[in-house]
Amino acid sequence: MARSDQYGAFVPNTFIWDVQELKSIDVNSPEFKELLVRLYQNLSLMADVLNIKVTGKYPRAEFVNGKLYFPNPANSSASPALPAERQVRQKLIYYSAPLPNAGTATIPHGITCTTMTTFTRVYATASDTTGLNYIPIPYSSPTLANNIEIRVDSTNVYIITGSNRSNFNITYIVLEYLQT
Repeated sequence: MARSDQYGAFVPNTFIWDVQELKSIDVNSPEFKELLVRLYQNLSLMADVLNIKVTGKYPRAEFVNGKLYFPNPANSSASPALPAERQVRQKLIYYSAPLPNAGTATIPHGITCTTMTTFTRVYATASDTTGLNYIPIPYSSPTLANNIEIRVDSTNVYIITGSNRSNFNITYIVLEYLQT
């Protein structure tokens, strides 16, 4: 059975069913009932493992990505909302304008933020499709002017450059957040 404290989630691939043996089982026998139980257990295990896997898709629409955070510490058995693991939501923003020349790019994210919204990860990657250069954001450099900052508020994502980064013309921004 899949457990939430395991490292990784895997479906065993050692369940081997001999087709000839299956054909010879009497459907009214205890062996057939045992076979059904084992099949249901295997299907349950597969569903458990698939349900706790992180999604490897990056659509632009908001979606639940499969990551779970611990229950909200503000919730208890006495609060209106009971303690429960919190689903991480994710949104990808495709920004196809050049990054600024020592300035700020302001990009609307379209997420409805409330007092219960908490961002858990904010990152991006910028591509210079002409010079074939690629940088992570945030970007850290020993030359302070080359650093790139990324931050989010309730309306926008801000990418702040300290030097000319206008050759980076495609940026993928990934926002992960909780709504509870």
